[in-house]
Amino acid sequence: MENRTEVTQFILTGLTDVPGLQLPLFIIFLLIYTVTLVGNLGMMLLILLDSRLHTPMYFFLGNLSLVDLGYSSAITPKVMAGLLVGDKVISYNNCAVQMFFFAGFATVENYLLASMAYDRYAAVCKPLHYATTMTKSVCVCLIISCYVFGFLNAFVFIGDTFSLSYCKYNVIHHFFCDMPAIMSLSCSERHVNELVSVCLASFNILCALIIIIVSYTVIFTTILKMHSGTGYQKAVSTCASHFTAVTIFYGTLIFMYLQPSSSHAMDTDKIVSVFYTMFIPMLNPLVYSLRNKEVKGAFRKIVLLEK
Repeated sequence: MENRTEVTQFILTGLTDVPGLQLPLFIIFLLIYTVTLVGNLGMMLLILLDSRLHTPMYFFLGNLSLVDLGYSSAITPKVMAGLLVGDKVISYNNCAVQMFFFAGFATVENYLLASMAYDRYAAVCKPLHYATTMTKSVCVCLIISCYVFGFLNAFVFIGDTFSLSYCKYNVIHHFFCDMPAIMSLSCSERHVNELVSVCLASFNILCALIIIIVSYTVIFTTILKMHSGTGYQKAVSTCASHFTAVTIFYGTLIFMYLQPSSSHAMDTDKIVSVFYTMFIPMLNPLVYSLRNKEVKGAFRKIVLLEK
């Protein structure tokens, strides 16, 4: 029996081996990560400091910013270190830790987007009962459930991946410890493990998507029945940002994880992975802030000291 502990470290091939691209990519990712940090930390700070944003919608949005910051920080600093100083080695344990936090925060975001869709359903379709439906205790329970399910799933993903034997090949054809890329290195039979990971990812994504699709079907039906132009515009603006974030997140997630690792093209995976590990955490606060009058008003009040 080959012992999986024979591999004590992995080598990440990164995004490119072309020397001339290392520095430009580092600068691009540094800018992206800086915007991600400023945008998400800024969003959380605005929500904390402005009492007008102490509502269920912004409670969920603040947690979305925290989650985006979490899974971006699990990946991006290591990628930048590899580009700047050529540090492409990651230990076996650190690889497991990186995968755990990435998988955990990504799954939390999955369920968080579903909770936000339910919140928008309650706001648009049941406005008179919104205050009694989305109470503080309900919001807290939903958030706690998202984190519990997210990190329980991360434990399963880690156990499923690192229960395999890794005894010879240790070069990961990726820029971070992603599950399909690591499983492809295993020297043991992995079909059952692949099936478990695909089924679990499918269950998580489909559960959240069913809630989102049902919520937005009812929301759009309600919006179409509105006779008031003002109410129509308010309902559309309320849901537009969240719907945009949902479309971007699930489009990339479905492409990446609802297929066996044997069918993955690593170069394509790298491009898609850059999008959802770096760009989505940067885009979310921009999407919500640029289209939201309350967020822009809170920003002017706090930064420009307006009354």
